[in-house]
Amino acid sequence: MTNNEIDRHSLSSYLNEFLNVAKFKDYAPNGLQVQGKDSVRTIVTGVTACQPLIEQAIALNADAILVHHGFFWKNEPEVLTGMKYKRIKALMDNDISLFGYHLPLDAHHGVGNNAQLAQQLGILNPAVYEDVPQDLLWHGHLMQPMSANDFNTHISRVLQREALHIGDCTKPIHTVAWCTGGAQDYIDHAVAMGVDAFISGEVSERTYHSAMEQNIHYFAAGHHATERYGIQALGEHIAEKFGLIHHFVDVVNPV
Repeated sequence: MTNNEIDRHSLSSYLNEFLNVAKFKDYAPNGLQVQGKDSVRTIVTGVTACQPLIEQAIALNADAILVHHGFFWKNEPEVLTGMKYKRIKALMDNDISLFGYHLPLDAHHGVGNNAQLAQQLGILNPAVYEDVPQDLLWHGHLMQPMSANDFNTHISRVLQREALHIGDCTKPIHTVAWCTGGAQDYIDHAVAMGVDAFISGEVSERTYHSAMEQNIHYFAAGHHATERYGIQALGEHIAEKFGLIHHFVDVVNPV
């Protein structure tokens, strides 16, 4: 077990630079969201800063938590009451820092959610689609063409969650576009790219019609399921670079 540590300010500065936070216009602040102790030795990573994640971080004697979905989203109530109060109180009572990285973690070309999803699914030559800002829509190709049923089975097996396939086209899937999380409306960009299939985390009622009428395979693979790999890879990177203790905590979320 390592005894290395890093001061909170240095960790914050490194993460902000590594993830190129200044580049992004986002829906919540990226970086340190709740201040904890000055030194960090043990970090916990997870997708969302929910109460179960915080409680497990406390049990693991964490000094800092790194998440993809943090606090202080635009248009949410600003007051610290109810669920938000309990979460933040638990962090402050235990002197645990909370770092949140939303779009910067989606877009990073190494540890990002989109890059990591491609790696998990075996998508080759992953690249950013330049017509969508902030490097959020990616595309690539499969090693060999697959039927929609086989690709749906593959996604479900890898992500350990049953994916939803929409589309009645019979063409095999060779080229794919994707964006993790709630990115279902990028389907029109995927159509414009001319790929065979599009993957996102969430699905909307309108997505069905878009896929059916534009003759493209669509797969909803789960918001949480598609975004669990980026934050884990980030934690592993930080732990290796600075010699910290790292625990990834996967709080079950079927959505």
